[in-house]
Amino acid sequence: MKITKFTHSCLLVEMSDRTVLFDPGVMSQPLLEKHTFVYLDDIAITHQHGDHMAIDFIITLAEQFPEVRITAPGDALKQLHEAGLTQATNQLPEGFTRFDAPHEVVEPMFPTPEEIGYHYLGKLSHPGDSHHFTETSPILALPVTAPWGSTVKAVQLALELKPKYIIPIHDWHWRDEARQQTYDSLAQIFAKNGIEFVKAKDGEPFNLDV
Repeated sequence: MKITKFTHSCLLVEMSDRTVLFDPGVMSQPLLEKHTFVYLDDIAITHQHGDHMAIDFIITLAEQFPEVRITAPGDALKQLHEAGLTQATNQLPEGFTRFDAPHEVVEPMFPTPEEIGYHYLGKLSHPGDSHHFTETSPILALPVTAPWGSTVKAVQLALELKPKYIIPIHDWHWRDEARQQTYDSLAQIFAKNGIEFVKAKDGEPFNLDV
């Protein structure tokens, strides 16, 4: 499985016969706009917040790939449909299953949105903005820092669930030096527990064997 992180919570997952883009948000958009997409089968959106759903960029992708499937929760669908993306749906494509991963409470700063946690092909799990879920695939996209959560909570959760690999997401808030230092620390902690922490670099693909 070939995976590329495009800043914050956006992952491009490429298989030999299928390509999926998770949570293309506004923080990810500048780097995504430089990427050449050869084909794109699915766009999976966990929730409507702009750091996970950049509507103008999704419109551009839908124009480039008219058959792309767009999946999102109900309140996000409303925004997508109002933007003309009427093909967006909350029905899961083949290979996707949903799991209970509610968005963490963000009031009074923002309304708490609907959220879908996705398992993809039984290989990768993307929980969006949640630290309250109880299952994972071998590859876990783990939110490692956020106004609504903590790095400590993220580590505790991952040690309980014990995925084979962890890809850190939701870390746009860190400056580069802090990110590298924290990545190094987390890699050591997880390695002691038989978990590989992937020090993903934005825009640089890597392969995981699952």
